[in-house]
Amino acid sequence: MDTALFSPSSLFGVSDSDSSDEEITETQQNFVERKHLFPEMELLIQEFTFHQMNANLLWPGTFAFAEWLVQHTSWLRGRRIIELGSGTGALAIFLRKSFHVDITTSDYDDPDIEENIAHNCRANGVLHVLPHIRHSWGDVFPVADPDWDLIIASDILLYVKQYENLVKTLCFLLKSYKPKVNKTGSGTSEEKDICPLPRPAFLMSWRRRIGKEDESLFFTGCDKAGLEVNHLGSRVYCITPKETSTIGEV
Repeated sequence: MDTALFSPSSLFGVSDSDSSDEEITETQQNFVERKHLFPEMELLIQEFTFHQMNANLLWPGTFAFAEWLVQHTSWLRGRRIIELGSGTGALAIFLRKSFHVDITTSDYDDPDIEENIAHNCRANGVLHVLPHIRHSWGDVFPVADPDWDLIIASDILLYVKQYENLVKTLCFLLKSYKPKVNKTGSGTSEEKDICPLPRPAFLMSWRRRIGKEDESLFFTGCDKAGLEVNHLGSRVYCITPKETSTIGEV
C-alpha cells in the first residue's frame, strides 16, 4: 500500500515542526492521515496520497500564515471569509475552531476535494461542516453577488499557466463585492471597523519556492487588472482594487 509522497519539510530542507512522519496513519489506499501542529492546536488531517491539482498536501505557507493570522486576529473579526485553494481545509478548520470565524472553503471543481474537507471538519470536531464552493479559477463563479469581504489563500502560485485565471477570479470577487444586507435592510456597518484592511481585500501567504520571474508574473497580472499589491511582511501580501487600496499601519 502506498504511503504519503512526502512532507513539506522535504521540499525546503528545514526542520518541519508542523508534521511528523511518525504521526502518519494510512486510512485506505487513496488517503493518509497526518497530525499537524497549528498554534496551540493539533489537527488530524486526511490527505490524498496524490491529487492532480496538489490538493493533497499542506505546504509551509499554511503554517506560516496561521501564525501570522494569530498575530492579527483583529483583522478577522466581523469578516465574511472565503479561502481559495483550500485543499484539505486545514487552515479554514483551524481558523473556525480558534476564532469562530465565518469562513467558506473553495477549491478546484472536484467533488472529492469537497468530500475530504467535510471529512476533516467532522474529524476535528467542527460540528457544522464548513460551506464549500467548487470553482475552477477563470470559470464563471457560482455566486453572482459575492459578499465575502476577506479572501485568503496560501501557497497557490504553483501553476504559472493558471495565473491569468486566478487574477480573473480575484477581480470578480473583489470588484463585484456587495456588502451583506442585514435584517434592517442596510449594509453591514463599518463605522466601528478598526481593521486596517479595506473591504474587500485578499490576503495571501506565499512560501513556496519558485523563480522570481514566475512570481512577478502574478503580481504584474494583478497590476494590469487594476489590483494593488502590498507586501505586509513575512511573505504575506494584501491585494485590493486600486480605488480601495489604502492600508493602515500593520
